Amino acid sequence: MSKNLYTVPTSAPRLTLLAALAASLTTTMATAFMAPAALAQAATAPAADSAPATATTAPAGATLREVVVTANPLGSDLNDMVAPVSTLGGDALAVRQGSTLGDTLDKLPGVSSTYFGPNASRPVIRGLDGDRIKVLQNGGTTVDASTLSYDHAVPVDPLVAERIEVVRGPAALMYGGNAIGGVVNVIDNRIPKEPIEGIGGAVDASATAGGDQARNASALIEAGNGKFAVHADAFARKTSDLRIPGYARSDRLRAANPLPEGETEAYGRLPNTSAQQEGGAMGGSYTWADGFVGANYSAYRNEYGTPAEDDVRLKMRQDRLALEGEARNLAGSTAGWLESVKGKFSYTDYEHKEIEGGETGTIFKNRGWDARFEARHARIGNMTGVIGTQFGHTDFSALGEEAFVPSTNTDNAALFVFEELPLTASGDLKLNLGGRLDHSSIKASANGNDRFTDANRSFNATSASAGLLYKVNPLWSLTSNLSYTERAPTFYELYANGPHVATGSWELGDPNANKERATSVDLGVRFKSGAHSAGVSGYYSRFANYLALSATGRARDEAGDVVATGSPDALPEFQYLGVPATLYGFEAEGKTRLLQKMLTTSDTLDFEARADYVRGENRNTGEPLPRLAPLRLGGALVYGAGPWGARVDVTYAARQTRVPTNDTPTDAYTLLSLALTYKFKVSGTQTLVYLRGDNLTNQDARNSASILRDIAPLAGRSVKVGFRTSF
Repeated sequence: MSKNLYTVPTSAPRLTLLAALAASLTTTMATAFMAPAALAQAATAPAADSAPATATTAPAGATLREVVVTANPLGSDLNDMVAPVSTLGGDALAVRQGSTLGDTLDKLPGVSSTYFGPNASRPVIRGLDGDRIKVLQNGGTTVDASTLSYDHAVPVDPLVAERIEVVRGPAALMYGGNAIGGVVNVIDNRIPKEPIEGIGGAVDASATAGGDQARNASALIEAGNGKFAVHADAFARKTSDLRIPGYARSDRLRAANPLPEGETEAYGRLPNTSAQQEGGAMGGSYTWADGFVGANYSAYRNEYGTPAEDDVRLKMRQDRLALEGEARNLAGSTAGWLESVKGKFSYTDYEHKEIEGGETGTIFKNRGWDARFEARHARIGNMTGVIGTQFGHTDFSALGEEAFVPSTNTDNAALFVFEELPLTASGDLKLNLGGRLDHSSIKASANGNDRFTDANRSFNATSASAGLLYKVNPLWSLTSNLSYTERAPTFYELYANGPHVATGSWELGDPNANKERATSVDLGVRFKSGAHSAGVSGYYSRFANYLALSATGRARDEAGDVVATGSPDALPEFQYLGVPATLYGFEAEGKTRLLQKMLTTSDTLDFEARADYVRGENRNTGEPLPRLAPLRLGGALVYGAGPWGARVDVTYAARQTRVPTNDTPTDAYTLLSLALTYKFKVSGTQTLVYLRGDNLTNQDARNSASILRDIAPLAGRSVKVGFRTSF
């Protein structure tokens, strides 16, 4: 193909950046002026008076409740959430960390991954992926290109995460239509939100034998005097080509499409899957008893290969500036109208190059900003709630001969409200409800490329939900949630027109596509009694105009001309089309204490179990939706004795035979893993040492949610050793 490089006009980014800065300054000034008393008292207020943002204060020796902030802006105990939420943090996150966000979260109930090899993997929640799953950093939007193509990595490394919250099911009420399937929020402390006294930090290092042969290291340091707090962190990761149990290509593919004479099947290693990542951040805050205001700059670099193309490397760069502030206890200075206000703003400059044979073929750029403002109003009777607004702008361009989407400018604006109302005096029955209105405008520019045309679409999307939590007694609770969500099409669903090498197809958008609409219901039961707990959620989502990438039956050559199917170098044509669809399934997890005081006076043995299943189909044809995880079952024995811990985990994935026409099924597999941990304290430091073995039986396993299931198996046997020291 001939190269066709073009540029994007620069006037729009300048104007929108000024608007973003103005919005951010307005938020910061509002925070300051609405809390003059708090600011005046900051110099004398003790640090202990501050109220944590993600935990509730408790008396000395008591256990702090686990408070979730992603699905409920009021902050709610995990057991009091209406929406189904999973969290991962602390030692569990340190031991479980993978090289990608999808790999790290893959064993959570209802969560799988897109797995485009070991270097690019987004979370899949309840069978939905791409633009239907919102990935956040500290509650703010990430600007990248990961939803455009499965080979595009998410520029968020689990090494820097302190906590990850996963909302399963529609969360569009708070985060817009592209959270129609769920939200993944990666939380760190790059902008300190609470006073820091003295100096503290952490060092994390690990190495893996087998698998991707990773070498990982990260470090962070924080310091403060009770008013000013600073944070700095850095991380680096280097991996080799992935070791696999057998052949890279599946038995089915090798039988159906044998290699030409003289070529050798890849065996034992997955070619072109090495990677090198590094990054870091610096941030600081001014804190007082009832709030904070701060800023942060972060950088992310990633250079990696993809198993879909042996000689293509992707070189990624992201630079991000974030501002955030919050003021609490404002009733006295707002005539009783507001309890608190918070605002956040981020500007991101993202770029990645696809380099083939040492030459840059396509350059993807995405520059944009996102601003969000929330205010918690005073009680109206027994009702508490939050009103908020969100604005954003992105300039996206794909430059080069293999660009399959045009340059686009996208503007977003939203208003939302979330309310919580106890329906009984005891609070055992409560109602959550709210709504959101989104406006988006998408402008495409052909810039001389005859595959594209100048075009402009705008959409108004609405979302609403109502949920109930009923505590039957101190042990049992019931949840239900009903939601209606609209999602505007993305720029690639509208305007794609070109060869998408990563998927091996010619992709066509639908410039006349309408909004995607879904009505969803979620029912759950939860139980908790001491060391015993359990939860089951069932869900049903009915989509109108589900935008599916569907085969048209035609084929095109590299020039875009329609040719006979099966012609040399012909690509099958796929087009985004709206179809009626249904998704339903369940998730379950539980934990029970089997034994205690066996070998020592304090040791315990617990059993954990988990299960999930999703089924989806096109209601017009009855054909299954693509890339759905099969029935998955998991069980673990967890032993603890003082500083020692051990975990033996078995994961079973059933055979997936419900696949669309011309798609391939996957065989069942069972994975065995083991983890050993030991914690100790020395001179003011606390260290966790761990040993983790994955796929210990070296099983050939293929992810049915991956588009590369027939050429990229999961990693073979691996052993990881690491430590995390905090001080």
